[in-house]
Amino acid sequence: MNEEQRTKAFNSFLRDSLMMKTQARIGIIGGTGIYDPEMFELKETVKLSTPYGAPSDDIQIGEIDGLTVALLPRHGKWHVFPPHKVNYRANIWALKQCGVERVISPCAVGSLQEEYEPGQIVIADQFIDFTKKRDYTFYDGAKTVHVSMAEPFCSELRDVFVKEAKRLKIPHHKDGTYICIEGPRFSTRAESLMFRAFADVIGMTLCPECQLAKEMEMCYVSLAMITDYDVWTEHPVDTAMILKTMAENVDKIQKLIMSTLPKIPEARKKCDCSDTLKAAGA
Repeated sequence: MNEEQRTKAFNSFLRDSLMMKTQARIGIIGGTGIYDPEMFELKETVKLSTPYGAPSDDIQIGEIDGLTVALLPRHGKWHVFPPHKVNYRANIWALKQCGVERVISPCAVGSLQEEYEPGQIVIADQFIDFTKKRDYTFYDGAKTVHVSMAEPFCSELRDVFVKEAKRLKIPHHKDGTYICIEGPRFSTRAESLMFRAFADVIGMTLCPECQLAKEMEMCYVSLAMITDYDVWTEHPVDTAMILKTMAENVDKIQKLIMSTLPKIPEARKKCDCSDTLKAAGA
């Protein structure tokens, strides 16, 4: 996208934002298990277009415990988009149109280490990108911006969720390195053994979602639910195992999000996420 196209897109972005009835400061990108109708009071369903095409689904804006939140199913309402086909740029752009400043990203991952056990939540602090053919930036035209990813996740959001997970006594790891692979296939045993040397958990959706949020100067936190030990162990991972573990433990993610949302400060004063582009010289 060149500068003229970016200007037109931004003007369209402003028009769409002004037409919306409700703005949401917090956005949640996740799977269907997160969207319990008993915890979410729907106020508005928003269908948005972006310069990058349509997001995975309409965005639902409503209230959770009195707090306005935007919900977007990463894979679509009926899970129609596999990890390598998710339109990550459209998803992040659309959430920004809704006024979102902070993104909470629950996801499923496999474990690469014995002490990272199925059923536990990892609040990742680093990632390794092992994807191969995704759209990684909004700046792919005349202007190039080199965003620092030394600290890829919002320090303030991570701190709030870590403290709340500890208070609720939810089994968790306050940090961990997430290696993101292309998918949709699982790793070979040789790949899994290699990844063990560098990371703690493995998944398919963190990248480029995390770095795109960074380019939009949005705070981002990953809540990674461990569903299995990856194929470095005796028993190869399969989809049925993942779904079973998710069903048994999704209440932990729901409880953590519900309890933490009211404790997220409205003002972003303890992180530098809002100054990402300034630091990049944009």
